[in-house]
Amino acid sequence: MRFVVCVKEVLDPDAVNSFAVAGRLRIGDDGRSFSQTAIPRLMNGFDEQALEAALRLRDAGAPATIAVVSIGTDPANILRHAAALGADEIAHVDADPAGLDAHGTTALLTAWIRKSGPADLVLCGRQASDDDQGVVPALVAEQLGMPLVTIAREVMLEAGALRVTRVTPDGDEIVETSLPAVVTVSSEIGIPRYPTAARKIQARRAKPDVVTLEALGIAPADLAPRALLVRQLVPELHGHCELIDGSPSESARALVSRLAAEGAI
Repeated sequence: MRFVVCVKEVLDPDAVNSFAVAGRLRIGDDGRSFSQTAIPRLMNGFDEQALEAALRLRDAGAPATIAVVSIGTDPANILRHAAALGADEIAHVDADPAGLDAHGTTALLTAWIRKSGPADLVLCGRQASDDDQGVVPALVAEQLGMPLVTIAREVMLEAGALRVTRVTPDGDEIVETSLPAVVTVSSEIGIPRYPTAARKIQARRAKPDVVTLEALGIAPADLAPRALLVRQLVPELHGHCELIDGSPSESARALVSRLAAEGAI
C-alpha cells in the first residue's frame, strides 16, 4: 500500500499572533503579504496531524509506504521534518505557492500523485493555518475520482476497508469507505509525535525529490489562478482590560451583574 500525505509550509501562527498582539504585524508594499522576515516557517499543524494519522496506520500493521509531498520554492525544512518523523519518500514540486489558487495547487498535487505511482490513501490536513480555506482536499478527491471523508479524528483500516471517525457539531460520526480515498485530518486526532534526536540527524541528509512543472507535463499558463488575493489587512486589536476586585465569589457575582447590565448575557 502507498499513503500520500500533502503538506504545506506556513508562517508560524503563534509568531504571527505575537506580532499582531504587540502591534508589530505589517503588510508589505504588495498589500498581500507580511513584511516581517523574522517569522519562522514550519509545517502546517493540521498537515502534521495528517502525517501522524498515516504513521499510526503503519504502526497498527498496515504494510504501507508513506510519501510526503509539498509545493514551494524551497520547502526542504518541513520535508526533512517529515523524514525525521518516519516518511519513506519526500518530494518537492518546484512552484511558487504565492501564485497559485486552490485549483492550481490541486493540479500540481494530482499530477504528482499520478506520476509518482498509485496512492491507496491520500491524507491532508483539514485546512491550512494561513488561509483557513480547506478547499484543496475536496478538489484533489474530485480530480482523482476518489471518495472524500472530512474532519477525521481517527483513521483505521479494517479488512481492507477504511473506517473513519469524523468530528461533527453533534458528536462523532463513524463512516466506512473503500480504498483508494482522500481523508482530511483534524486536530482532534491528538498531538503528533516528536522525532528522536537520531532521526533528526539522519533526516539532515535527506534530499527531497525535486519535480518540475515540465516533468509533470504542466505549463505555467495552466496554473493561472481563478481567484486572486487582492488585499490583506491586519485587524486593529484593542487590549483594554478591567480588573474586578474581591473574593472569587464576589468577583463572579460582580462580573455577571456587569455583563447583564451591558446586555452581553
